[in-house]
Formats: sequence, C-alpha cells, structure tokens
Amino acid sequence: MTQVAVIGAGPGGLAAAMILSSQGYKVSIYEKQSYIGGRTSSFSENGYTFDLGPTFFSMPHILEEVFEQSGRKMGDYLDLIRLDPMYTLKFKDLEINASSDEVTMFNEIERHFPGSGPEYKKFMKDTRKKLAVLSPILQQEHASLFDYIRLRSLKALPELEIGKSLYDVLSKYFSDERLKLSFTFQSKYLGMSPWDCPGAFSILSFMEHEYGVYHPRGGMNQITKAMAKVAEEHNTSIHLNTGVSKIHIENGKASGLRLDSGEEIEADHIIMNSDFAHSMQHLIDDDHRKKYKDEKLSQKKYSCSTFMIYAGVKGKINLDHHTVFFADDYKKNVEEIMKLGHLSTDPSIYVHNASVTDDSLAPENNSALYILAPVPNNMSGIDWENKQIEFRNLVMKLVAEKAGIPDLEERIEFERILTPKGWEIDKFIYEGATFSLAHNLGQMMYFRPHNQFDDIKGLWLTGGGTHPGSGLPTIFESARITAKLIHKAGKRKVTS
Repeated sequence: MTQVAVIGAGPGGLAAAMILSSQGYKVSIYEKQSYIGGRTSSFSENGYTFDLGPTFFSMPHILEEVFEQSGRKMGDYLDLIRLDPMYTLKFKDLEINASSDEVTMFNEIERHFPGSGPEYKKFMKDTRKKLAVLSPILQQEHASLFDYIRLRSLKALPELEIGKSLYDVLSKYFSDERLKLSFTFQSKYLGMSPWDCPGAFSILSFMEHEYGVYHPRGGMNQITKAMAKVAEEHNTSIHLNTGVSKIHIENGKASGLRLDSGEEIEADHIIMNSDFAHSMQHLIDDDHRKKYKDEKLSQKKYSCSTFMIYAGVKGKINLDHHTVFFADDYKKNVEEIMKLGHLSTDPSIYVHNASVTDDSLAPENNSALYILAPVPNNMSGIDWENKQIEFRNLVMKLVAEKAGIPDLEERIEFERILTPKGWEIDKFIYEGATFSLAHNLGQMMYFRPHNQFDDIKGLWLTGGGTHPGSGLPTIFESARITAKLIHKAGKRKVTS
C-alpha cells in the first residue's frame, strides 16, 4: 500500500488526506501542536470558545466537493448558518450592511450612494464572467511556463488585468472612496493592500456577494474537525504533539521524516502542509532547495501579520457577527502596515462577535469577542514585548468608542493576546506573516511554489503558501490539485 505522510493537520493537509485515504492510500498526519486545524483551530477558556484564525467562510460548494470526493456529504458533518448581513462596514460617518442578496445590496448601496446601484450590478455581472474564466487556471497546477500558452490560460490573461491594482479595478465602477473600500478590503485575506493587490482579486468580494458568507455552528474550527473525522473514517492516522524535525532526501527524492522524538518514518510521498517558508528553512537542508535557500526566502514578499485579542465579555454586545471598523485614513493605515512597517495610531479593526449567532460559543448572555488589527509582519523589527500592552490598549479604546461600548474594559472577564511574534514563535509562521507569501504577480500561479515541489521528487505542497494561494477555498483547491498529482504519479509508476 502506498504510504503518504502529511506534515501538519491544517485544512490543506486534511483535505488531501481525506481524498487520498478514500482512494486507498495509507495516510499518516504528523501535527506538532496538540490540536487539529492549524490556523483553522480553536481554544476554549472559562466557557468561551474562540476560533484562532479564519472566521469568514464562503464558497462552501468547494468544500462540499472535497467531501464528495471522499465519499461523504458535508451536511452530515457541518451545520452551516448563512449570515445576513454578511458583515457590517463602519466608516466614520457611514455604516453599510453588506448582503449577498442582490436586491437587498442594490437598495443598501442606493440608500447611501444614490446612482451607484447599477454600477454594483455591472460589477457583479462583469466579475461573474471573470471568475468563470479564471476558475480553470486556479484549479489546475502551474508547473511549467508552457501552461501560459494553453487555451485556458490565454483566455484568462485579459481577466488577470495585469498592471491594474484591485483599487484600480473597483474605481471603474465606483467613485465614492467608501464604496470602493467596501469591495476591496477583502485583500486583507491575502495580507495585501488594495493599491498593490492584483486586479484579478476583485473576485474575492464578488465571491462573498455571489455565494454568501457562512458560520459553521461551533465555529470555523468545526470545519477542520469534520475533515479530520472523515479522514480517520478512511483509516488516516493523525498524530498530535508529533512534530517533524527533518525531511529525509536521498538521490533527489523525499524518502521519509525524522520526528522531533528522533523516530524515523518512511513514506512514498510527503505532503508539506505546514507554513511554507518556515518549513523550507527548518525541515529541508539548504543544498536541497535551489530556489528557496535562506537568503532567497528572505527576499520574497510576505503578507502582513495580525494582532489578536480574544476577549470573553460579560453581557451581550450589540454588534453583528462580522464588523469592520475602517481607519479614518485607510490608505495611510495600509501604507504604514505594508510599506513603512510602523504601528498605526489609527488602525483598522475587525471584530468577530460570533456568539450573537451561535450561543454555544459563550456562557449564557455573555459574548466571545475576537478582535483583529492588521499590523506589519516581523520583518518590521517591531519590539512586541515592549509594544504589546500599548497597542492592545489603543485597539480596545478604539473598539469601545467606535462600537459604542464605553464600559467594555470593565466587562472583560477573560483575555488572551497573540502578537506577530506569537504567530512566529508559537504557531511556527515565518516572520509572523499570517497569510503566508504575498499574492503579487511575481508570486502567483507558475511563480508561486508549485504543488509538486521542483527540486525534490516525492515532495508535494498544499496550503496557503502554494498555488493557488491563501484563504480556505483556495487552500482546498490546492489540496485537490496535490491529491490529483499524487494519484497521477502513482498511475504512471504502475504503467511503467
């Protein structure tokens, strides 16, 4: 039986394990942490449950297809709640309730920006066509530059809108800055600025408006727990508290793993689902990675990081499930994060108030607040040991003011903070870049690490650091690509 070893029990590794184990492969997952899910995990304290990382879930049909490929129905494992409004966007003088119902959203835009409703419909129509053309190239591997002369790629090239930023693309439709930002803030999922993010990623806001935003009852962590359950039903073995210290390479081929315990594991295929740059640096000797030696890794472009506050609060909080508070000068805030490497005095802040939808996440009549402020990654050199309390106090002050909760501080009965340094040291993420490699044109498709690793046979990649990129839907696609490539490699071996 073909042995597949997966490094990391995050969503990409779990999706690949589900598919391959259902096809008869013997799959083993090795996870350094004591829990399933990687960044898509949770922790509980004092009756509160908090998702660690991702909180937005869109395009559930992609995950449903992963379950179907594994011989299962997603609905048997997950209870998805469709959110309406999807999220609330708060500017200094305006509040937009975003809906995935086109009529409702049209009316909301007309209410705030008279005359812009038809442009919203035009954006949806145009981007629907764009996604239809781009989807095939996002669902296929890009191991060769010759992929760009294939018909599907030639058709997609105009839709990539090379030379245009996401902000430029939205400016074709909307004139009001606040309305543009309402359709460009999703670039934060890629850890990028809308002024630098490639125009092709207008599909991000479109996908939310087209397919809706969902909350799995129990939190986003239920997704990875459900995936792990399916994988185990197909005899995948999941080893928690079992870190990998080295990938063994013999004659240019990955042959096995050395665990932190010193145990040696043999495998026919190895799937690296752990953070890409961190794993390159720590798991593979320098002379086995021509493209990704340490000095080359440091020259890559990486996403921003996130400053996290998880707060258990007495009483109910009058905020929607998802709320984004925009900085008064959003562009300045973004430049401070992406270009200057400074901590902003007026950061944009996202608040996840999931217990307003799901009462299982907090004690009765209380609230579990997840508060996120995008900040520079650790290449900035920010001293978080000395800056943590000051920045935390600023963020909480702004949330209290902008959300109209003057007594917020007095109501907090549990709190945990995760800084960019924590992401790097405790969660093993290179430079604390929460969204992995940036998604500029020089790091997309063929120019992003390939699902079949170039320099080492038998080593495969999945997750946000490989093609097609970060964000749960694309991570699931990366897993499907990788599983398909492994299966094809096995067939070639049999026929030869």
